[in-house]
Amino acid sequence: MKIIDGFRLRDVMGQATVIGEGVNQVDFNKLITLNSSAAYLWKEIEGKEFDTGTLAALLVAEYGIDSSLAEKDAAAIASQWVEAGLVEA
Repeated sequence: MKIIDGFRLRDVMGQATVIGEGVNQVDFNKLITLNSSAAYLWKEIEGKEFDTGTLAALLVAEYGIDSSLAEKDAAAIASQWVEAGLVEA
């Protein structure tokens, strides 16, 4: 997976928000806010290829959570990002 070109994480009034920038994202008509964990993941994988295993490893390293919980959470966030059109599988 990879973040689709043109999506950037910005701080909007203290909230981590993904916005579409540029011509490629002209049809993107929504802002997506991220909680602190999702924003952390976004920053870590921005500009890189990743998979749910990558996301899970980042969650374990940052938060010290159980790997099975991290894998479940990573799969959920990746699925949400794909569904929202932010990343390509």
